[in-house]
Amino acid sequence: MKRVVITGAGTVNALGLTVPDTLEAMREGRCGIGQLAFQDVERLSIQIGAQVHEFDETAHFNRQQLSLYDRFTQFTLIAAREALAQAGLEFSGELAAKSGVVLGNSGGGMTTLDENYRSVYEEGKNRVHPFVVPKLMNNAAASHVSMEFNLKGPSFTVSTACASSNHAMSQAFQMVHGGLAPVMITGGSESMLCFGGVKAWEGLRVMSKDACRPFSANRNGMVQGEGAGVFVFEDYDHARKRGAEILAEVVGFAMTSDASDIVMPSKNGAARAIAGALHDAKLNPQDVGYINAHGTGTAANDKTECAAVADVFGAHADRLMISSTKSMHGHCIGGTGAIELLACIMALRDGVIAPTIGYEEPDPECALDVVPNEAREAKVDVALSNAFAFGGLNSVLALRGV
Repeated sequence: MKRVVITGAGTVNALGLTVPDTLEAMREGRCGIGQLAFQDVERLSIQIGAQVHEFDETAHFNRQQLSLYDRFTQFTLIAAREALAQAGLEFSGELAAKSGVVLGNSGGGMTTLDENYRSVYEEGKNRVHPFVVPKLMNNAAASHVSMEFNLKGPSFTVSTACASSNHAMSQAFQMVHGGLAPVMITGGSESMLCFGGVKAWEGLRVMSKDACRPFSANRNGMVQGEGAGVFVFEDYDHARKRGAEILAEVVGFAMTSDASDIVMPSKNGAARAIAGALHDAKLNPQDVGYINAHGTGTAANDKTECAAVADVFGAHADRLMISSTKSMHGHCIGGTGAIELLACIMALRDGVIAPTIGYEEPDPECALDVVPNEAREAKVDVALSNAFAFGGLNSVLALRGV
């Protein structure tokens, strides 16, 4: 089996339009959540989110491309360009034939959908653009990445709600680990911050009107975000042979299903995913120094996740650092696990643990070291990234420093 390393990373999110900007914001504990800006936002009960502002799509894409690229695809392509520029890879010949792309996405082209429903139902138009379907389909981003970078190997999209990115990256890991592909482009993206997207989430009554405060006793719900995270997963020998910079090693993963409830999380399902990732990576609980939590800021998720961590790690749970960066960049749904993987890489490479900002009151049901409000310097050899989705679908990735 092949060792799998990360040789490139890219992102677009509310904290920054590049990886360096995002990591700087995480180190500073900066909040990317603010007032939403789009048509009819005043009709919503929830008017905050981690929206990507100061984003000029025309600086990156021409008019013909914009007719094909929904906002989630735009984010993905920009992040992929950053990741591949860092990796220093170009795809041709056998490398192109075997390399592919697996991305996570939950809602597809929600902005395109919203705009065209408005056009037909509100404005009474009888025609829509001929490229509406290829623009809004969930696999649009993966397809355009494959076309832009000449990736002719296995390419597809994984859609498992909030675990989409972690499931996608797990699949990419398997493909490189098993020798199916020497390189896989992977991660995920989401852009649901439009009127219809936020209105749908309002109906669940899990949204906060003021802030995302994971693990804090006075937390009152999640906050939506948007963005993309894209990575280059590469065969270690292939990367070493060409002298590539290695950001981290992916050493294991696990996926489980709660098989119990469509929205309520299960401690047992989460614990089995965490323990499974440790087993797959041949790690002991005491090897882990940091966990990037799913940490949505809802009462149900946070206490369930903390209970699962306590079950798996036992006495070592008190020595773990566990933080939720959703407090800064919001819950980016299908793209959230990919953006959060950046915090794991920062912990392993730079020895900086991203904080859980907005933490105000200790909760006895979340009695772990949640790195409250300020980043922390600490040496970490192994990090986990948790993702637990509606539908009871769980995915955990294990990373090691190099």
